[in-house]
Amino acid sequence: MQNKLRIIGGQWRSRIITFADAPDLRPTPGRVRETLFNWLQYDIIGRTCLDLYAGSGALGFEAASRGAKSVVQVESNPQACQTLRQNAAALLANQVSSVQADVLAFLAGKAEGFDVVFIDPPFAQNKVFETCQALENNGWLTAHAKIYVETERALMLNDLPTNWQLLKHKTAGEVAYHLFERS
Repeated sequence: MQNKLRIIGGQWRSRIITFADAPDLRPTPGRVRETLFNWLQYDIIGRTCLDLYAGSGALGFEAASRGAKSVVQVESNPQACQTLRQNAAALLANQVSSVQADVLAFLAGKAEGFDVVFIDPPFAQNKVFETCQALENNGWLTAHAKIYVETERALMLNDLPTNWQLLKHKTAGEVAYHLFERS
């Protein structure tokens, strides 16, 4: 079964993308994406973005639609990764690339600095802290990178890198979402 979602803003506003019907694939709700990209409105244009646990690709495609210079989507599920590539081709999104890999294995590889990073792992798998530490410790972030972290509401974000400053935080239903800046 193919699922669909609508891009909210930018050059592909109202365009539909599909996503794989896969376990633990939970696209960021439209209302949350709208809030996030309002927070990031001055931090996306011309920037490099990394979409970890990309899943549906909603965050990465939204960033590209709003003027990101490049977006790298990292997704371990082969079917989901193939759908990400199909959506990029349908949108003629040459600035979007998809990598099929385990996120932590990817982050252990050769690093390049990203300006904006989206972290939205499957809930209840305890991947947030290890992912955040790998980003910080392995050189994946530019000096003042913005980092978006989406978690289950009950999860406390106590063990993040100490040089990350919380800029914004909200909840929507069972989802908590946070925007940090690296300092």
